[in-house]
Amino acid sequence: MIEKLKKIEQRFAELAEQMADPAVAATPESYTALAREYGELEPIVQVFREYQKVQAQLEDTRALLAEADEEELREMAREELQQLEEREARLRKKLQQLLVPQDPNDVKNAIVEIRAGTGGDEAAIFAGDLFRMYQKYAENRGWKLEIISASPSERGGFKEIIFAVQGKGAYGRLKYESGVHRVQRVPETETQGRIHTSAASVVVLPEVADVEVEIDPNDLRIDVFRASGHGGQHVNTTDSAVRIVHLPTGLMATCQDEKSQHKNKAKALKVLKARLYDLELRKRQQAIDSQRKNAIRTGDRSEKIRTYNFPQNRLTDHRINLTLYRLEEILQGELDPVIDELQVADQAQQMQESQLSAVHE
Repeated sequence: MIEKLKKIEQRFAELAEQMADPAVAATPESYTALAREYGELEPIVQVFREYQKVQAQLEDTRALLAEADEEELREMAREELQQLEEREARLRKKLQQLLVPQDPNDVKNAIVEIRAGTGGDEAAIFAGDLFRMYQKYAENRGWKLEIISASPSERGGFKEIIFAVQGKGAYGRLKYESGVHRVQRVPETETQGRIHTSAASVVVLPEVADVEVEIDPNDLRIDVFRASGHGGQHVNTTDSAVRIVHLPTGLMATCQDEKSQHKNKAKALKVLKARLYDLELRKRQQAIDSQRKNAIRTGDRSEKIRTYNFPQNRLTDHRINLTLYRLEEILQGELDPVIDELQVADQAQQMQESQLSAVHE
């Protein structure tokens, strides 16, 4: 890691020298590219220089401790040594995090899809619980949540619900939620007190801008139909609901929540673009690394990632063997303790892979 940081510091100095060249400054395009790279490296170099300063102080303090004759002076050196070692550890951890390549999608808004799985009505109720958990989490972080499409269940909850979460870094936090969520509890309709197991799947996609996904209008089939509500009752008497099918891939998106056909079409297209973008990202990932599977980052949708056990007030995330006995708080939107641990594990794994890659190089 230190050798890599020294190379970054050297590159940082080269960039500063190039940017000071009047000929480069007179070329806006070249200067902008250099300034962008300089800005990306600056936080790493600043922390690295602070880290080097602390290491020098550590060396001096250790020497003082070895040479000091008076006990009072030795005690002062020991206290300072402990503080410096703790500071060094914090800076080293920060450097490791800064060296991990950032996912460019992390800063984007997110589109979240929740679908009831095995377990019938209980699965739909659980899907509703998950939606409310994310809704409260979004409120806690000051994000805006907008429902795109919802299919309520007769006994509560949702067969399916799709919503957008708008806020800086929404995708970067919520992407760890992709996968199969399992619940263990006694349903209200259970007369003998038996614990039932059911599941719901969660898919989290980055919201994409029009410039990121180009769709040929000829590749789309757009169907309009009359929106229907709970129990088959018509919400309105106009053909406002919209279904868009991307013919080359077979991907489809439907929206009927708005009274306006135009608004439903816009929402459906937003979901479709996110799904197409996600499909392309997955193809690239498989091409880059078909041998390795990272359960944290890929959020494999066919894999059970988490169990919510109500009788024990327990949440277990199986990807990192994390168990917390505070299920009620988590369902009230206190998700940060879980997501923070997933991020730390993700960064540690990426750092390890980066080191292995450097060894092979």
